[in-house]
Amino acid sequence: MKKPLVVLVGPTASGKTEVAEQLARRYPLEIISADSRQVYKFMDIGTGKSASGGKEACHLIDIVKPDEDWTVADYKKRADRIIKEIYRKKRIPFLVGGSGLYIRAVIDGLCPAPSANWQIRKKLDSEANQYGNIYIYNRLKEIDPVIAGRIHPNDRRRIIRALEVYEQTGNPFSYYQAKTTIPSYDLFIIGIRYPMNELYKKINKRVDLMIKIGLIKEVEGLLAAGYGPPLLAVASKTGGKSMESLGYKEIIGYLMGKYQLEEAIRLLKRNTRRYARRQVIWFKKDKRIKWIDVKGGNISAVIEEAGKVLDNFKK
Repeated sequence: MKKPLVVLVGPTASGKTEVAEQLARRYPLEIISADSRQVYKFMDIGTGKSASGGKEACHLIDIVKPDEDWTVADYKKRADRIIKEIYRKKRIPFLVGGSGLYIRAVIDGLCPAPSANWQIRKKLDSEANQYGNIYIYNRLKEIDPVIAGRIHPNDRRRIIRALEVYEQTGNPFSYYQAKTTIPSYDLFIIGIRYPMNELYKKINKRVDLMIKIGLIKEVEGLLAAGYGPPLLAVASKTGGKSMESLGYKEIIGYLMGKYQLEEAIRLLKRNTRRYARRQVIWFKKDKRIKWIDVKGGNISAVIEEAGKVLDNFKK
C-alpha cells in the first residue's frame, strides 16, 4: 500500500508558509521545507525565514553554512530520510516550497548521474563565453540528441550539465535519465495560485519589508563573516553559491558601490517578480496539482479550501 505524501507549492510571496503552518496544526502533517535557499544558516531575512516564525517546526531549514556545498542530490537524500522518520511516527510528510527541482527530485526521483565536476563545468562555461551557447548546444546534439531535443539552445546551465556528465563518464545524460527510479507515494499536490498583478504587488511590499527589518545589515554581517566577496570567486568553483542568490546579489552590488540603494531595491523587486513568473511556468506544467485560487489576497479562504481538499484526500 502506498504511503501518503502531501505537497504544497506556489510562487514566492504566495503565502505558502502561513497556509502550511495552519494546516499542520489541524492535521497530522509534518512540514519539510522545499526551498533551495532556506537550507542556509544565517540567511534569514533575504530568504523569508524571519517572517514565518515557524522554522523550529520545519525540517531542512538552517542545515548548512553559506559557503558549504549543497546540491539537489544532497537535498533528496536528507528529505527521503526525514520522510521515513515521519512515517515511523505515524504522521504524514508535508513537502512545502517553491523550488521546483527539489520537489521534483523527491516526488519523481532523481537522475543517478554523477555529481557536479566543477572543473569540467568551468571549462565548458568558458567555451560558451568564447564561442556562444549555440556552439556547446551543437556539441550536445551530436553526443545526446535525446536530451538536446528537450533543452532550449540558450539554456546554458542544462546544456553544460549534460556535457559535463558525458565528459565524466562517456555515457550520454539520457542514459542516466532512463535509469531514474520513481518513488511510489500516494501523492497529493496542492498549489496556491494568485493573479499575477496581485502577486507582483505582494512581492514589492515584501521587498520593502525586508529592507525595513534589516536585509542590508544581514548581508553586511554575512560579508564580514567571510560569506561573500572575495569568497564568491571560490564559490563559483565549489558550488557554494548561496550569496549569489536572489536578495543577496542585489544588496552586495549596492554595498560594493556598483549602484545606489534605490537601484538595488528596484533590481531586487524586478528579479523577484521574474523568479515568481518562472516558478508559475514550472508548476503549471504539472497536471497533478490541485490549484486553489487566492481571491482578494484572502489567505484564510485558501486555508479553508485546502483543508477541504485534505479531508477528501484522507477519505
